[in-house]
Amino acid sequence: MLLQHKFSSLLDRFLPPICGRVGQTRVSTDFPVLLPPSVHRQAVRARLSTFICRARGKGQTKTFKEILEIEEREEEGGRDERKPEDLSTSIDGGNKEYEDQYNEECDEEFTSESAFRGRGDEKDYDRDPEIAEILGSYFDDPEKGQSMLEERIKKKRNKILHAKTGSAIPMKVVFKRFDFSNSYIWFEFYNVPLPKDVTLICDTLRAWHIIGRLGGCNSMNMQLSQSIMDSKRPRYDIIQGANVTPTTFYNIGDLEIQDNLARIWVDIGTSEPLLLDILVNALTSISSDYVGIKQVVFGGFEFENWKENLTSEDAGCSTFKI
Repeated sequence: MLLQHKFSSLLDRFLPPICGRVGQTRVSTDFPVLLPPSVHRQAVRARLSTFICRARGKGQTKTFKEILEIEEREEEGGRDERKPEDLSTSIDGGNKEYEDQYNEECDEEFTSESAFRGRGDEKDYDRDPEIAEILGSYFDDPEKGQSMLEERIKKKRNKILHAKTGSAIPMKVVFKRFDFSNSYIWFEFYNVPLPKDVTLICDTLRAWHIIGRLGGCNSMNMQLSQSIMDSKRPRYDIIQGANVTPTTFYNIGDLEIQDNLARIWVDIGTSEPLLLDILVNALTSISSDYVGIKQVVFGGFEFENWKENLTSEDAGCSTFKI
């Protein structure tokens, strides 16, 4: 019964409803109807070709009917040579109602203005002729489709894989009388950070504060990390998790930058070393992959060439809200 249900769902997705006539009595069935393989392939090909045709439309290539005619000529074997509309007519006894409804559903599925299109600045890949060509090749010749996909990846490799722009030298971590309730965290970069680098640092600090504020960094409740994960279904004690002393991240200041130096004031509140580990791990990845950080200093109210009360942007000073 379960297999019948699954097969019925597949037929409903790719084929219009099918019914026949016996004498003067209209016969309908709620269970799946086994169709000849040639009929099933014809219906699936028509649905996929609808998408390919609409994607190719931007390139002004061929119409849906022309593509079907080409596919008819290229098809080899003893397949029924009738067009999809003729085949549909013979199946439902001449009733065009289901075919028209099926075509309208296809049009709505691939042309609806309310469909998800991603962000406004992203390319509409639903209408990319190259993607349509790859999909069509996969249907007719999987090996050709695979080679076309690999070729596309090679051509767009620079957009997919980005070279590291950070530093190969490990970031130095220093502690100077760090107070969890009232301290600065200092950053020294190898070069003046670019706007995109500043955005990345700000987003990292913001995410760090949010996780800490919600109590996500609590070293007193690390049941999963301290348990043996050999089993795919580890056990979690909700009573223990609920009774653990909560932690929080009270407050955080703005990110201040002067040339290649930066600092931020924090009030973590509770002495939670796990919070610091998480930040150091994130900054280590940023330093190696994106923007080189020479060192991070926890604590202290003075740092090398930092100038207090400097607010002029002309002097390389800027402030960013976290």
